[in-house]
Amino acid sequence: MEILLDPNVWIAFAMLTALEIVLGIDNIIFISILVGRLPPEVRDKARRIGLGFAMVSRLALLFALSWIMGLTADLFQVAGMGISGRDLVLLFGGLFLLYKASHEIFVEVEAKDEKAPPPSDAAAMKDSGSRLFWAVIGQIAVIDIVFSLDSVITAVGMVDTIGVMVAAVIVSVGVMLVAAKPIGDFVDRHASVKVLALAFLVMVGMALTAEAFDQEVPKGYIYAAMSFSLAVESLNIRARARRMLKAQEAGGGA
Repeated sequence: MEILLDPNVWIAFAMLTALEIVLGIDNIIFISILVGRLPPEVRDKARRIGLGFAMVSRLALLFALSWIMGLTADLFQVAGMGISGRDLVLLFGGLFLLYKASHEIFVEVEAKDEKAPPPSDAAAMKDSGSRLFWAVIGQIAVIDIVFSLDSVITAVGMVDTIGVMVAAVIVSVGVMLVAAKPIGDFVDRHASVKVLALAFLVMVGMALTAEAFDQEVPKGYIYAAMSFSLAVESLNIRARARRMLKAQEAGGGA
């Protein structure tokens, strides 16, 4: 009970929760883009499962702190550079994110009109939809582990009370759950914003890959660049909407 009356605990909880939410932005964007390829009726379910995986993986890693700390020990050396388990997770996660984001950009820009041949019957269609659903969930689970590792290492560096870490993770995932649908809907409505979001994921993938080789890239730079690009695109969206409105008014008056 005494811990609840300690103002330092509440300050640490607030700071860690805010940081976890910021670190979860790339996770939300990744989930939103992937579930956007699913039928509308199952997108909410996929978001909930995906964010559920995010919370479970974060909590599991928190309760395995000794294992997490062991990941920082070098397993082998390449060209005189020590490679640890954490480095391997970041490397493969970064490469996966680079591949996935680049592929999605290609689909969005070059191959958006390509359609898969329709299944021959209802059973085949249902089976195809089920495979796509679980393929998306599997991809979300893989990248959740990578983002969770980053999140948990940050939490351990900021707070030394496991209860505060767990509470911050649960609250941050709750906020992400609320924010995921409006962010996903906004990204789906605006193709240019989707490409920007994918470009953001490419930068995150590059940062993770660089970090695997002990080249730290402050995420603040990435967030600042993305925020600026998004602000410019918001002005473009507003300008396009006004032009469309004027065109409709001119057409109606003709």
